[in-house]
Amino acid sequence: MKLDRRKFIGSGGLLAGGACLLPLFSACNGGKEAAESNYTGSGLKLSFEPYDLQLKHVFTIASFSRTTTPVMLVKIEWGGFVGYGEASMPPYLGESHKTATKFLSSLKLDQFTDPFRLNEILSYVDGVAEGNCAAKASVDIALHDLIGKIVNKPWFQIWGYNQEDTPVTTFTIGIDKPEVVTEKVKEAAPYKMLKVKIGRGSDEEMINTIRKVTDVPLCVDVNQGWKDKHEALDKIHWLKEQGVVFVEQPMDKYDLDTMAWLTQHSPLPTIADEGVQRLVDVPKLKGAYSGINIKLMKCTGLREAHKMLDVARALDMKVMIGCMTETSCGVSAAAQLSPMVDWADLDGNLLISNDPYKGVTVQNGKVILPTRSGIGII
Repeated sequence: MKLDRRKFIGSGGLLAGGACLLPLFSACNGGKEAAESNYTGSGLKLSFEPYDLQLKHVFTIASFSRTTTPVMLVKIEWGGFVGYGEASMPPYLGESHKTATKFLSSLKLDQFTDPFRLNEILSYVDGVAEGNCAAKASVDIALHDLIGKIVNKPWFQIWGYNQEDTPVTTFTIGIDKPEVVTEKVKEAAPYKMLKVKIGRGSDEEMINTIRKVTDVPLCVDVNQGWKDKHEALDKIHWLKEQGVVFVEQPMDKYDLDTMAWLTQHSPLPTIADEGVQRLVDVPKLKGAYSGINIKLMKCTGLREAHKMLDVARALDMKVMIGCMTETSCGVSAAAQLSPMVDWADLDGNLLISNDPYKGVTVQNGKVILPTRSGIGII
């Protein structure tokens, strides 16, 4: 049966954003009338400042290298509460301090006096201008943090998730010389799964170097680096023999026919990363990939990420929750969804040397959610 995408996405069961939260918020405040009387007053106050993340190592993937990542640190204040958000903007996504400043400066959040009008507020933010997904995510994250603090609950509890169900997180090993890769892998000894960047012609060297140091499960991220589907399939068969669990974005994100062929023949799951951004992308990827990698900075934040997770599950697709190089703010926000995913790649805060926040942690490789309210950061 052909999927009617608009009906599917628009169905009430899948719109798991702020609208479904009203009963909880009302119950927390003695009923709807109490909620309405308590949650009105002055408008939301938005502020932001630019910040540069310093990476511990040069970060190299199939198409570029970098040592820093520009981010925007965001605050939303209301009623004595402060919610924190973040926009991480690796250059290849096309956002910057300049674009984020322009976008965030254009927002008039003070028109909203009730932060629990989540869908209305974030629909307004999304409609102000095209693109600017990371900047939009920073507002979304800060608003979720604010609401969670007001009701004094972390978001994994608001959504009804069990914090014991969090997966292990991968730790990323970027493309580098064998001696540097060896040192990186040794430093990553506490992690139970490694994510290996490949796709620059040194694939076997990367894997063989790592296998000399550790036998933990691996996943690989090709970042569209492979060009021939038959060669790609041969590599995937070899990678399976090396203990690789799945392959992320092996081919050009626009070539869905080639990806569908590769996924059909692949002995390992294929995961879309560059090939998926927002909710509308998910249904068309059914059959082309085995699953999707959801990143808050691509999809405008937690509201849409939550919907993407539900749609992917309804389509029987695998789900990974990922991140950019981010502070603990962005990573802790994404981690609120981690009890419901197959895999997590939540190491962005672990790759930097100047994290201004504390939040989600990793113990024996497993994601540990803080029980603090909101997104769980201080």
